[in-house]
Amino acid sequence: MARHSLFIYGSLLTAWALVMVWQVAEHSRVQKSARAELIFHAKDISITLGIVLRSQKRFGGGVISKERLESALAELVRPGELNSIALLNTDGDMVASAGVPVDLQHKDPVRSAELWEDQTVTLVNLVDLGAHVTGNVETPNPPAVVSPQDFARPAASPPEIKPDEVGTTNTVDSTPSTISTSQPKPHNANDGRLKFSRPSWMTNEEFNVLIQKQSVHSFMIVLSTQSIQTACNQDLWMRSIIETLAAIAAVGLGLAWHNLGKSMDLQVRLVRASEWNSHLKGMNLVAAGLAHETRNPLNIIRGLAQMISKQPDTPLEIRKKSTEIIDEADRVTAQLNEFINYSRPRELHRTAIALNTLTSEVVRTLSHDTEEKKIQIQITGNPLMIEADEQLLRQALFNLLINAIQAVPISGEIQIFAQKSNSSEAFFEIRDTGPGVPVGHRTEIFKPYFTTQQKGTGLGLAVVQQIVLAHGWEIECLANEPNGTTFRITHLKLTA
Repeated sequence: MARHSLFIYGSLLTAWALVMVWQVAEHSRVQKSARAELIFHAKDISITLGIVLRSQKRFGGGVISKERLESALAELVRPGELNSIALLNTDGDMVASAGVPVDLQHKDPVRSAELWEDQTVTLVNLVDLGAHVTGNVETPNPPAVVSPQDFARPAASPPEIKPDEVGTTNTVDSTPSTISTSQPKPHNANDGRLKFSRPSWMTNEEFNVLIQKQSVHSFMIVLSTQSIQTACNQDLWMRSIIETLAAIAAVGLGLAWHNLGKSMDLQVRLVRASEWNSHLKGMNLVAAGLAHETRNPLNIIRGLAQMISKQPDTPLEIRKKSTEIIDEADRVTAQLNEFINYSRPRELHRTAIALNTLTSEVVRTLSHDTEEKKIQIQITGNPLMIEADEQLLRQALFNLLINAIQAVPISGEIQIFAQKSNSSEAFFEIRDTGPGVPVGHRTEIFKPYFTTQQKGTGLGLAVVQQIVLAHGWEIECLANEPNGTTFRITHLKLTA
């Protein structure tokens, strides 16, 4: 892989990683922003809660009615948004609450200002609310949240009658919850609000302990985190889509660069191949011309050798040498003819050809060779009409049959078989019973000048492959069981 390709792939990977880090950071920012917004909303609620305490304290003389306060707090509770509100004393015990009951055993309201859970968040205001809840009356600071039951006299304690109260008409109910004239009285006759004061049966110390125990020091708000989860899930889906698109874009650009590199490399190779092909064409023309010019002197030499051998007064030894000259001239001429034929450009003139008829004609031209070795040739299969160049196909069949005749022993067999492959194509086979071709040579035999025959030129099968490829067919050498070789030509196009 080239350095510039490594740089491009590294840049794409780095860009994708930066997008990933960016999306993770943005998602974290959205989470923090959602939490901050929820806490800001809690501050708004705390302001509202302070207003409620101020309004309730103003008419209670520093002691707030628990029932009225919880009724006011219940109006602030909204399920799914604000689940519950609880007012706490200095020990973290609950003084008043509204909404879903809060389990203080699993929370430390004194120490944990924020407690994030799966579905809720608990926020505690650790500020002395007495400093923020002021009134025009003299009140204990901070305010206390009490109910009439907090001032009820114990059932076992008889009412204490002071000397100065003898002769009054005050009465005490026998029930524990009954409050005498010492229980809360109206603050004024106009508003009807209750003002709590120390009962006569309580000492100042007991009263102060009660007020201290019921005094409001902080408050706890339990908010639902459903809105945060919804916003975070939507943002996560959006970030995931962005990351996926970034990954697809990075992979797509990488593949595009890879394909571009391959295309550029292929173009360079095509240009070089075109130049090399032009060079080979020129060499072929030169070689063909040289072969043609060489063949003419060989014909003259062969003719002179024949004339010498036919002279009546020529000695036997000279006649023998003249015959050898003729044989060598014929061998070299055959090689030159094969070379000229191999180097010749293949220009096709396709026509409809009856394959079995053409095969029978080629077999008849080789009848002398088959009769000399007592070879039997069988033509089987379906009569097919194919589209091909007749002269080139005739030459290919001739070369394949010559190769088979040279390979089989005396009294051998050659089978020619043609059959349809599908509705538009067919295949053609020439099978012989010769020694066969080794597996390692089954592709080499189609190369020029590769031969296993002593008298072969090594160009016959190379010419066959040229003709086959020019037609768009394919040829392969296979084994013929139990012995021999099969040459199969496939993808022959059928015609009507």
